[in-house]
Amino acid sequence: MYTVFLAGGIASGKSTVAAELERLGAWRIDLDQISREVLEPGTPTTHAIAEAFGRDLLDPKTGELNRRLLATRAFATREDAALLEALELPAIRERLAEALTSSVCGAWEPVCCVVEVPLLDRMVESFDLADEIVVVNLPVAKRRERAIGRGMTGEDFDVRAANQPTDEWLVEHADTVISNEGTLDELLAQVHAWWSEREQAGWRPVRKGV
Repeated sequence: MYTVFLAGGIASGKSTVAAELERLGAWRIDLDQISREVLEPGTPTTHAIAEAFGRDLLDPKTGELNRRLLATRAFATREDAALLEALELPAIRERLAEALTSSVCGAWEPVCCVVEVPLLDRMVESFDLADEIVVVNLPVAKRRERAIGRGMTGEDFDVRAANQPTDEWLVEHADTVISNEGTLDELLAQVHAWWSEREQAGWRPVRKGV
């Protein structure tokens, strides 16, 4: 199975590309969903985070993690944010690796798996799992305008964008860059062309050493 890490800044169009690849036949994995799974009640990661940031983060009846309170504490300083990542990221990477090597698809054997990666710089240690890294690129000013048009405040966008890898970093680490500066039809045309090229090439890995 050909595995793609799909990345892009907030409001870049990454989810649109992922949805179209899924429509074409790809198996779609959302890394945000995996991050939620590793923080479910009773998981080792949830317990480790509670020990580090306070047992009162856990609901005494359900064991559910109070994520809003956790965010307040974990992002108070860079050191605390780094600690949260150190506790959470290994579990996310392990869960992703398990998913990619398991039979979770049952009888269905997809030729391609697209993994939506919100923070590509946090997944560098897992690059060996990907046959190709694809980045959806749109300049930050246009992304900000687009996000505001969808109801997000400019301040909220700025905070979120500041915590993501820069466009330059993403492009530098991409094997393929899909531009989203045109129309939706132009974006989807690039996705279809990418899919056709990989089919014709027999879904061979693009990244060296994979």
